This record gives sequence, C-alpha cells and structure tokens, in this order.
Amino acid sequence: MKPSLKAGLKHSFSYTVPVTKTVPHLYDEAPQLQVMPDVFATGFMVGLMEWTCVQLIEPHLDAGEGSLGTHVDVSHKSATPVGFTVTVEAECIELRGPRARFKVSAHDGVDEIGSGTHERFIVGWDRFNKGLEAKRAKTAAEASA
Repeated sequence: MKPSLKAGLKHSFSYTVPVTKTVPHLYDEAPQLQVMPDVFATGFMVGLMEWTCVQLIEPHLDAGEGSLGTHVDVSHKSATPVGFTVTVEAECIELRGPRARFKVSAHDGVDEIGSGTHERFIVGWDRFNKGLEAKRAKTAAEASA
C-alpha cells in the first residue's frame, strides 16, 4: 500500500439502475423475492458502495494488492426505481494498518437512499490465494476421511 492512501480522501461514483439490479434479481432462484417490487435492491446498493470504495483505494495500492470488504454497517432508507441514477459518495475516515474505514452515502437524485460505514482490508493477492488453496485442501482432506 502506498503512503498516499490516507484519511480524508474522497471519491464519488454514479450508476444508473437497470432492472437486473432490482430485488427480484438479487437471487433469481428465490420465489419470495420474485414477487417483490422492481426497485434497487439493498444488496446491490451495498455492492455499489463497496465498488466506490474499491475505486477510491485502487490508485493507492502496490502491484499485486487488492482489498476485501470486511464490515458493512449501512441503512437503506428509500426505494429507487429502475432508470434512476444513484451516486455514492465515499470518504476514507480511518486507516489502521491494512484496514481502511469509509463513510458512505448514496443518493438517487431525489432522496438519500442509504448511508453508513464500510471497512476494507488491503491484501496481497498471492498470500490471499495461498490461504484459499489451504482451505480447499483442508476441505478435500476432510471429505475423503
């Protein structure tokens, strides 16, 4: 991680909501969700907030690094119809070693639709992938026992 990543950095990102990001499309196999209205799903709103934070962090990472979401504490306050553009504002409010904490909010041009905090952990992909391989190997060993 480069020393340029610091508290106070801000980034915004706008995204126009397609029908594929509405509640019925969150889990296509869930019949309970299929009967819900075609409004921007909370899960996709959280994903958009994460994406915005990833964009904020990206220029400040060294080669081979990335970030993983580790904590989300947001509220979804207002429904957003298909075709509206949601703008997410993210601000890095704290760095603790490889952990970055963000204040996030989302607005659909009419209402603030969500706000809260999000935390990401900066990782080296090589080390992360080795951990995944170890987990897969453990699961395979347990399955064959």
